[in-house]
Amino acid sequence: MTGAAQGFLWLTACRVPLEAVDVFEDYLRRHCAAVSAIMGVNDDEWILEGLSEVEPDRELVERGARALARDTGFDLPSFRYDLRPPINWVAENLASFPPVQWERYFVHGSHYTDPIPSGLVPLKLDAGTAFGSGEHPTTGGCLLALHKLAKRHIFKRPLDVGCGSGILAIAVAKTWGVPVLATDIDPESVIVTAANARLNQARDLVASTVSDGYGNRRIARNGPYDLVTSNILARPLARMSKDLGQLLAPGGFAVISGVVERDAQWMMSAHRLAGLHLVAHTVLKGWSTLVFRRR
Repeated sequence: MTGAAQGFLWLTACRVPLEAVDVFEDYLRRHCAAVSAIMGVNDDEWILEGLSEVEPDRELVERGARALARDTGFDLPSFRYDLRPPINWVAENLASFPPVQWERYFVHGSHYTDPIPSGLVPLKLDAGTAFGSGEHPTTGGCLLALHKLAKRHIFKRPLDVGCGSGILAIAVAKTWGVPVLATDIDPESVIVTAANARLNQARDLVASTVSDGYGNRRIARNGPYDLVTSNILARPLARMSKDLGQLLAPGGFAVISGVVERDAQWMMSAHRLAGLHLVAHTVLKGWSTLVFRRR
């Protein structure tokens, strides 16, 4: 990859239907420092634009997008790439992105310098090239679920599968003060999670490692788990439900999201077959977060 000449930034853009905006906007955050969504000629079509200081790896971007389209059922968008004039788009984007509060959790970027409201758990993030800046309703749904669980339960052996930026693993570590194993299929996400753990003074509690689902031997060795969080996508979640059922301790909880509302019943059925029963279901902006428990 090459840097942008004389301060120029690289633009990666695509057009997607309204229902696919959240999915592909989060995906572009994996490859770009700043991402924006702009309505097209009508509200059924949106333009996603991502900016980065280095030229994007086009083959990598489009290969991942093909996999995402396959897993979600959305059509694969076509991407275009260009150079933008030397304006500090990244700084402008960060400055316009306010912190967000999900009950006890106060999620903010490292650019945020105002005092943290008292009584809240601060989660400082630089999402960088990984999923999970905190404002997406799937992340919010998971944090709301953790907030409710914290009122009644104590967890000692948690696992986060598909950690992205590490936000859920860090939230669990800071809420219960216990070590958390965080995994992701994407090595960049593992690196970003470790960096964000350091930002939150949680590096001694959050261990991140690469794993395709539950395939890493370290996951089996450290189990069973009394709490598992997994905010990814419906099809991978369904494929992994049996593994989840086997690794979750009796009485343990699983918080899963990345599920569009229309797929919620499917998720319930898949996890019921794995020996898990639904204890909570939250819908935010068309996205479902489900909490299961092993009998």
